[in-house]
Amino acid sequence: MAKVAPEGLITALDVGSSKVSALIAQVGDGGELVVLGTGQRESRGVQRGYIADMSATEAAVREAVEQAERIAGINIEDVWVSFSAGGLVSDVLKLEVDLGGHRVEQGDIDELLMAGRQAIDPNGRMVLHAQPMRYTLDGRNGVKNPAGLHAEKLGVDIHVVATDGSPVRNLDLCVRSAHLEVKSIIAAPVATGLACLSDEERDLGVALVEIGAGITNVSVFREGVLASLASIPMGAADITDDIASAFGTRRAQAERLKCFHGSANMSPRDHHEMIDVAPVSVEQEAPDGSRITRAQLNTVIRARLERLMGEVQKELKRLNFDDPVGRQLVLTGGGAELRGIADYAQQALGRAVRIGRPRGLSALPEAHAGPAFATLAGLATFAAANPVDLRAIEGKQTVVRPKGMAVWGRLLSAFRANY
Repeated sequence: MAKVAPEGLITALDVGSSKVSALIAQVGDGGELVVLGTGQRESRGVQRGYIADMSATEAAVREAVEQAERIAGINIEDVWVSFSAGGLVSDVLKLEVDLGGHRVEQGDIDELLMAGRQAIDPNGRMVLHAQPMRYTLDGRNGVKNPAGLHAEKLGVDIHVVATDGSPVRNLDLCVRSAHLEVKSIIAAPVATGLACLSDEERDLGVALVEIGAGITNVSVFREGVLASLASIPMGAADITDDIASAFGTRRAQAERLKCFHGSANMSPRDHHEMIDVAPVSVEQEAPDGSRITRAQLNTVIRARLERLMGEVQKELKRLNFDDPVGRQLVLTGGGAELRGIADYAQQALGRAVRIGRPRGLSALPEAHAGPAFATLAGLATFAAANPVDLRAIEGKQTVVRPKGMAVWGRLLSAFRANY
């Protein structure tokens, strides 16, 4: 029998357009994150990052978490959830107060952060993150802890990420309907950046392009934080749909063709290598179209990639990341698992490109160690770091539920679904 989760356990939940995945981790004695269990289910209720079918998404969430619980041998009640839909806005709020030259006390820092919380204007959006990045003393940057130092003026830079409220509330309701408490909802680019990028990369400046199933997020990191971002309503599932449409086959078969035979690069032998294509229905007879060359398949793939990389280039320019000199780009997400995509992107965008994979987790299963699970790993890393969030300064009213109630609620839902 599974036991109730011990204190300090972290559960991450990534609700994407193609899959819902869960990860249970424990902080080790040395501070490292040790993975205890993972779960994954097909996502049928999410389109372009937005909840489109509440019941289907709720079922996928419940099943993914239950699978992770069975592997870990424990029951969990709360989760850290990613939000990857479009509409995310990132900004840095700068605030400064006069000290008169006296020594900085903790009370001065607390008052500054309180003033920063009150100064945040989301302009009708919902704030997902409001975190102090660094402090300034008399205009000088790079101060991590100003306590005990003397200054005329004390300042702080606050990183704010906001988005439209309704999609976030729908996601929150969906997870809670699966009888799970939501610890926090994290912007996916923030989590993915923690999983794939080093501190030095984020400080020097890097672009992170996460190619999901239905949406591609372009994030620019500068001076250690997410500086700006954009979303493109196009992803790896569009490549699958193009293949299915071009060769008259089912989406499942098209996905298999893409994963096992497809590539972003072309070679001369692609014109001679033949691939079998199953028709849409077993009754359908298509003797002339039942086989294609690998070159035909890759041509369809590259046509969609050309459009996608064109949109990425436009967004990089809009985000002031168009100078390729010394500007690295990291590809991640499920679309980054396509064979040869890093080389293709490097040629198309004219800059150094590498594939970003999750790092910093021990005992991570090989099946979950690819770029498709970077956000999931980043959620666990974010939760373990537990950064300061200004929204919690005044405190929030929470509903205290008895231990074990979330687990029993999910067991009851599973019983009703099966009997």
